[in-house]
Amino acid sequence: MKPAAFTYHRAHDVTDAVGLLTDLAAAGEDPKLIAGGQSLMPMMTFRLARPSALVDLGPLRRVPSMTAIAEGTGPDGRPVLTLGALVTHHAVETAALPPDFAVLSRAMPWVGHLPIRSRGTVAGSLVHGDATAEWCLLALLLDAVVVAEGPSGRREIPADELFHGFYATAVDPDEVVVEVRFTRPAPHAALSEFARRHGDFAIVDAAVALDLADDGYTVTGGRVVLGGVAPAPVRVPEAETALAGEAGDALFAAVADAAAAAIDPPDDAGVTAAYRRRLTRTLVADACHRARHAAAHPAAGGPR
Repeated sequence: MKPAAFTYHRAHDVTDAVGLLTDLAAAGEDPKLIAGGQSLMPMMTFRLARPSALVDLGPLRRVPSMTAIAEGTGPDGRPVLTLGALVTHHAVETAALPPDFAVLSRAMPWVGHLPIRSRGTVAGSLVHGDATAEWCLLALLLDAVVVAEGPSGRREIPADELFHGFYATAVDPDEVVVEVRFTRPAPHAALSEFARRHGDFAIVDAAVALDLADDGYTVTGGRVVLGGVAPAPVRVPEAETALAGEAGDALFAAVADAAAAAIDPPDDAGVTAAYRRRLTRTLVADACHRARHAAAHPAAGGPR
C-alpha cells in the first residue's frame, strides 16, 4: 500500500514549525510532524494514519540544542540529563552517558534494528505514545520532563502526566517537543522485554530501578514500570512496595509475583492475558537481576 495524499512542508526552526502547524490546522488541514519517521511512515503506508499535511523537522537538526546530549544539575542538586528532541536512539546508544543515566544507553539495543535506531528520535517515540516503546517506560522510570513549545509558549509535561492511552499523549497537535529532561538518577536500572523476534514490537517489557544501600546488597526501594499490559505504560506500586530486603532470587521473585498479580492485561487473538502475566513475572525478575549488576557490569541492561 501507499500513503494517502498529503502536502509536504519544511520547518526551518521551532517557531516556524509551530506556525505551520497552527496555520495548516486553521485552514482545515490535519498536519503531523515528522522527524525520523520510523513510526509515522509505516502507519501512513498501511493507512492507519492519514494526515493531510506533514511538517518536516529535519532542517532543525542544524539547531545545536535539538541534537544535544547535556549533563546538568536540577534544583534539588541531583544530576539531570537533557536530550534534544531530535537526538536519535543510536546517538544515545553510543554516547558516554554518566552512570546515573547509563540505563538509557543500555536499553537502546532493544529498539528495533540499527537503521531504525539511526533515524528514529527520542521525542518522536515519546509523542507516538506506544505502550511498549522503550522510551516511554524509561520516561516513567527516570521522571522525565517533556518540554514542548506551542503558540502560547513553552510548557513542561512530567512523564506521569504524558501518556493518556493508546497512542495518545498530552502533547497538543500544535506543539513541538524541544527537549526531554531525565531528572531521577538511577545507577542500578535495567530494561528487559520479549518479542517474537529481536527488533519486533515487544509483547511485554519491564523496566526496573533499584535503590541500594551503601552495602550494595540491601534494596531500600525502587521503581517498576511495565509496557504491553495496559493502553499506556504503567508504574506498578504493588511491586515497588515489595522492593525492600536483601537483593537476590527470593526478593526479586516476590517483586515479580507482586507485579504479575497487580496487572489486568489485555486478552487478544494473538496473546492471552495469562501469557502476558507470565511474561511480566519473568521479565520483572530478569530486569531486577540486570539492575542489581548494572553499575558493575555496564552491558547488563541490554539484550543477550
